[in-house]
Amino acid sequence: MKFKPILFAGLLYLWAIQSCTSIAEDASDWRVATLPIAQQQDIRSAATGQTYRIFISKPAVEPPPEGFPVIYVLDGNVLFYPVSMLVHGQSQRREATGITPAVVVGIGYPTQRMLDEVSRAEDLTPPAPDLSDTGDQRAPRQGGADRFLDFVEQELKPLIAKEVHINPQQQALFGHSYGGLLTLHTLFTRPQAFQVYIASSPSIWWNKQFILTEEQAFMAASSLDLSHSRLLLMVGGLEQGRPVATDATAPGNTSTQRRQMVDATRELASRLQQAKPHGLSTFYQLQVGENHGTAMWTGSIRAVEFFMGRSDKFNAEVSQP
Repeated sequence: MKFKPILFAGLLYLWAIQSCTSIAEDASDWRVATLPIAQQQDIRSAATGQTYRIFISKPAVEPPPEGFPVIYVLDGNVLFYPVSMLVHGQSQRREATGITPAVVVGIGYPTQRMLDEVSRAEDLTPPAPDLSDTGDQRAPRQGGADRFLDFVEQELKPLIAKEVHINPQQQALFGHSYGGLLTLHTLFTRPQAFQVYIASSPSIWWNKQFILTEEQAFMAASSLDLSHSRLLLMVGGLEQGRPVATDATAPGNTSTQRRQMVDATRELASRLQQAKPHGLSTFYQLQVGENHGTAMWTGSIRAVEFFMGRSDKFNAEVSQP
């Protein structure tokens, strides 16, 4: 199957494609904007029964003998655009940036919205024995991460490999929020699926921090060699707020405060750095001045740098807030 050129509307993405649009004389001259470096197609998964909108950006140069690096981006409807434009733009000046041509694959849904809240809550949250009180009261279905990963591994990766020559030893996974949770779940349960894991503002709070149970099992696993694998954990400095009140119903005790995003992310990074399980290298960055929404955008920049090997820009050790 061939990917079709991407068409999308709205001022949200004009910052990324301003060189590809022109000023119209009147409203009747406006057209849907096109992202010239990318294609998309909708595919239905046998593993999940869900239809996904897959976005792909391929370098306009011949691949090296070993193939191109590839980064898979969750919440592709919104995050594919900045990541693909960053990789494309920065690789044009690779002597200065250190970023080489790479393939970007976005995994999204057939919707005009930025996020499909219902579908992503099901696909990006881990299966757990008890899903009765996960902390997410809006999502009717949760816990489908393993089915989603079966789709990625068994259906999507082979499709991408037919489209472009991929280096199977240079594959990254990047996700924000629930996407960050899915990234951690993948590392802890299928650690050899990717070599680079980038979790931005991961929803560690989900289901009473169930992901930490998976962390413990990952730590105790045997016969794993992750000496060539890297993990970047990021969180916005404004994602936590004031300390939690003793009374959970006290005024001002918002979900941001209850979820303790900064503490949870920093503590996880510290544990992984100290234990270095199976040779895994873990890096951490507190994005000062960013909230949960803005950390998604700044995290995209950091994700591209980390994906392409710029680990020197990140903290080798967790620093205190």
